[in-house]
Amino acid sequence: MSRIKDLQNRFHVSAAEVDEQDTHQVIVIGVAAIVPHNAMADSLMEEISLFVEENCEAEILDETHEIR
Repeated sequence: MSRIKDLQNRFHVSAAEVDEQDTHQVIVIGVAAIVPHNAMADSLMEEISLFVEENCEAEILDETHEIR
């Protein structure tokens, strides 16, 4: 997915296909970023979700956020 490179370049995050590589109709993308506070993490993830929705011919079925 060239959109993974787009995510990396646009949002300065690490992104990779992390699961379901053998399933042709499903893609699971993991995204990681270092940010100074939780509010910025939430904002960044919202922007990434909107970007994926607007730029991919795919439907987001589920999102999981983990902040450490």
